[in-house]
Amino acid sequence: MNNCTLVVLLLIVSSFFSCSNKSDVIRPEVKNITESVYASGTIKSENQYEVQGKVNGPIEKVFVEEGSLVKKGDPIFQLDNKNLKIATENARLASVAADFSVNENKLLDAKKGIDLAKKKLTNDSLLYLRQRKLWGKSIGTKVTLEKRQLDYENAQLNLATARTNYEEVKRQLELQSEQSKNNLEIAKLLENDYVIKSEVDGLVYKVNREEGDLINGSEAAAVIGSADFLIELNIDELDRVKVNKGQRVFIRMDSYQSQVFEAEIVAIDPMMNSRTRSFQAEAKFTKRPAQLFPNLTVEASILIQTKEEVLTIPRNYLRNDSSVILEGGELQSVETGLMDYDLVEIKDGIDSNTRIELPE
Repeated sequence: MNNCTLVVLLLIVSSFFSCSNKSDVIRPEVKNITESVYASGTIKSENQYEVQGKVNGPIEKVFVEEGSLVKKGDPIFQLDNKNLKIATENARLASVAADFSVNENKLLDAKKGIDLAKKKLTNDSLLYLRQRKLWGKSIGTKVTLEKRQLDYENAQLNLATARTNYEEVKRQLELQSEQSKNNLEIAKLLENDYVIKSEVDGLVYKVNREEGDLINGSEAAAVIGSADFLIELNIDELDRVKVNKGQRVFIRMDSYQSQVFEAEIVAIDPMMNSRTRSFQAEAKFTKRPAQLFPNLTVEASILIQTKEEVLTIPRNYLRNDSSVILEGGELQSVETGLMDYDLVEIKDGIDSNTRIELPE
C-alpha cells in the first residue's frame, strides 16, 4: 500500500468518525410531552365469576353450553343426589306424621282429663262443704270430715296437674310439628345445593366439566359473566399516588396488534396486594374493539398529565436524571419536568440553542 492510498483511507475514517460524532450532537426541541403510568392487566367480563359447588359430587346433568345466555337462578349443573332425595322423603313423611293437626286428638285427650278433674273437684268440693256443715252440728265423725277435706284437696291438685299436662302436650306437639317442618326445609335446602345455579344474568364463557365429572369447591366448573367488560389493571405501588378515578387509559392488546383503544379508570382498590406489591384498578372502555373475550392480556398507559409546547430532549441524553453533556464535554446541570418513555421536559439549565452530546 503506497503513501497516497494510506492518506485517503485515513481521511475516510476521520470523516466517518466526524460524521458519527456530529450525529450524536443535538439541540433541545419544543414538543408536546405526556406523563403516563404503565400497567399490565387482563380483560374481565363485568360480574364475571367462577361457578363452584357448595357440595362435592359427580355431575348428573349439564344444563348449559359455552356461549349460551343464562338468567340469575338458572340451573347450570345437577349433581347426583339420590341418597339426599331419600333423606328428603323421610323428612317429608316425618313432617306429615308430626303435623299438629294430625295429632290434635292427643290434645283433646288432655282436654278431657281437665274436664274430668273439674267435675271431680266440683263433686269433692260439695261433699266436703256438706260434711263440714254436718260436723258443725256434731253429726258424723272427724275422720269422715278429714277424708272429705283430703279428697277435695287431691281434686284441686289433680285439676292443676291435668292443666299442666294439657299445656305440656300442646307444647310438645307444636315443637315436634315445627321441628319436623324445619327438618324438611333443611333437607330441601340441602337438595337445592345439589343444583348449581347461575348467580347473575350473563353469558356462559367456559364449561370445564362434563356429565360424570366431579365437582369440588377448589376448581371452577364454569365461568359466567355479562356481555359488558372491565379491564383489571395492576398499578405498581410507586405509581399509586399518581393514578385516580376518571383518568384516561390507552389500551393495547396482542389480539389487535398495533391498534390502540381508550378507557377510563372507574375504581381503584384501596388495599395493596402484599404478594404482588401492586394495587388493582378497574377501567371501562370508552372506545372498545368489536369483539372481546375474558382473560385477554392488555398493556395500558394511564394518562397522568400533558404539557404542550415545552422544551424537551430525548431521555437518553439525560445523565443521572439531572445533567447533560454540552458539546465539547462540559457537564451542565438541568432542571427537569415531565418524562415519558422517550422525552424529558427541560425547565432550566439549557435552551433551544444549546448543543448537547449523547452520554457514553
